[in-house]
Amino acid sequence: MSNLVNTNVGAAVALQYLNHTNRLLDQTQARVNSGLRVSSTREDSAVYNLAQGLRGDEIGLDAITSSLNTAKSVVDTAINATEAISDLFNQMRSAALKAEDPGASADYRTQYQNDYLKFQEDVKSLIKTASFNNINILQTSGGGSVSALRSLYGGSALGSGSGIPAGIWAPDTVTVDNQKLDDATAGFNSIKTTSKIDTQAGAKQAIIDLAKDKVILDKTLTALGAASRGIDRSLQFNSKLTDTLHSGIGNLVDADLAKESANLQALQVKQQLGTQALSIANQAPQALLQLFRG
Repeated sequence: MSNLVNTNVGAAVALQYLNHTNRLLDQTQARVNSGLRVSSTREDSAVYNLAQGLRGDEIGLDAITSSLNTAKSVVDTAINATEAISDLFNQMRSAALKAEDPGASADYRTQYQNDYLKFQEDVKSLIKTASFNNINILQTSGGGSVSALRSLYGGSALGSGSGIPAGIWAPDTVTVDNQKLDDATAGFNSIKTTSKIDTQAGAKQAIIDLAKDKVILDKTLTALGAASRGIDRSLQFNSKLTDTLHSGIGNLVDADLAKESANLQALQVKQQLGTQALSIANQAPQALLQLFRG
């Protein structure tokens, strides 16, 4: 090996190894600090892009969960009101049966009619106030249906004809229709002003109206109950899917901190050794001075 002053090959090699160790040490330190094995496209573009796509899906699922929770609150509000109406119908029927009794006096029928009117007003109030987020699915006038996002993947394909990449889907939705309980034709007859029980004939007609209204009410309760259970299933599925996505992202980009900690210690030792090796290599030309000393 030549002894050169202008070119210190040993120092150059030692410096290369030290720089390499320093780069690895910086990478390992960054992984320990962030907890991520891949935090940038500079490290692994394929994994980074995949993880970012999954993060986008995770954010989308958060929006869907929020939408479903709002729809569920609307439906549950309607269910609470409808169940209360069911109780009121029982009391209205009881009052009508008493008023229909041939032995009931006019005074008694007047009392039953007053109770009946109060029950009617309570039913109307429940229909009118069964609103959440300004959405009422029981009332025709000023009401409406409720729709919610249900799934990121179950909707219709947008296609690529408009420049959208193939495989991109419009979110699937769920809709709960308005039940129209106050509708003049399809709604309850027993809450109309013409429904009275102050006469035996009126009480008999009210009993008939209540029987028909009970059929409408049962259908409404069945529809709302099915809608609520369907929304619950969607919420449960999205919760599990969110957990799966979160776990999948972690598997892709999270660092093994135990492994990185061991690597960090090993690299710190290599850095110290590399620094010493470079120091020794830098001192090599000094040995040539000994050749010129007497």
